[in-house]
Amino acid sequence: MISNSLVEKLFSGDKRSISKAITIVENSLTESIELLNTIHSNTGNAFRIGITGPPGAGKSTLTNQLTKLYRKQGKKIGIIAVDPTSPFTGGALLGDRVRMNEIGQDENVFIRSMATRGSLGGLSKKAIDAADIIDAAGFDLILFETVGVGQSELDIAKAADTTIVVLVPESGDSVQAMKAGLMEIADFFVLNKCDRPGAEQAAAALQSIISLRSHDESSWLPPIVRTVASENKGLDEIIEKIESHKLFLSKNDRFQNRREENSKSRIQEIIKQLIFAEIWNNERTELLNKASQDVVNGSLSPYEIAEKIIENFKSKSV
Repeated sequence: MISNSLVEKLFSGDKRSISKAITIVENSLTESIELLNTIHSNTGNAFRIGITGPPGAGKSTLTNQLTKLYRKQGKKIGIIAVDPTSPFTGGALLGDRVRMNEIGQDENVFIRSMATRGSLGGLSKKAIDAADIIDAAGFDLILFETVGVGQSELDIAKAADTTIVVLVPESGDSVQAMKAGLMEIADFFVLNKCDRPGAEQAAAALQSIISLRSHDESSWLPPIVRTVASENKGLDEIIEKIESHKLFLSKNDRFQNRREENSKSRIQEIIKQLIFAEIWNNERTELLNKASQDVVNGSLSPYEIAEKIIENFKSKSV
């Protein structure tokens, strides 16, 4: 049972209550549903920005510097740093929070590292729930910084209002070979570490890919912003592009439509999660373990086993 005190403190922006609520979401399916249902009417106000890209592109530095600039504007910032799941503990690696220690001391900045927990897109489904909690606590902006797996970051586009793909000059030779997924989710590109050799070639390669996108006067064509985040160069332009994209979304119901599409995807994922949790009780897990032998020796196919488990589920659900 979620206490009214926790919810009230959460709505007031109390950091300890935010942390406690996110821990509930991470660890307890039943309580998390109750909590998220309770706070939902207070969500939807924070603008959500996704920052993704391959390892070493400087995403953490970029997030750190953007947060400082937004704080100068008086914005309250929530940061969700989605890390690879530790192979030893199953938890998140805390490197990002160490690097962001300076801004983490700010009362109006909340930082949470979360494990990917097997999410192929690099963005834990729990991270989206955590964003709702931070949103309900009255923060203005939520920054998702995702694990840089480089190929399958499509989850971020389903969670963010604006998605930034961060690359470096060394990406120039490989950018043509990158999977379309990573390149197509970008609302704009940040070419970071532009003081390195190859920046011009990388920018040209990016521009050639962008120019191949089908577009007209009413569509958004992703711009390229060149930065040296470690020296705070180009960060103002990033904020300008975020605001430009936000303005673009505000026209012709694009913002509402994007959030509706994101909500549909999220609901589908929630249904999968709930059904998965419902199906795999001890009985059906034992059935699976026994039946796997039949698959290996060839007496039954995986599909036949799956149908048996589904039939068992249906019979017990009636």
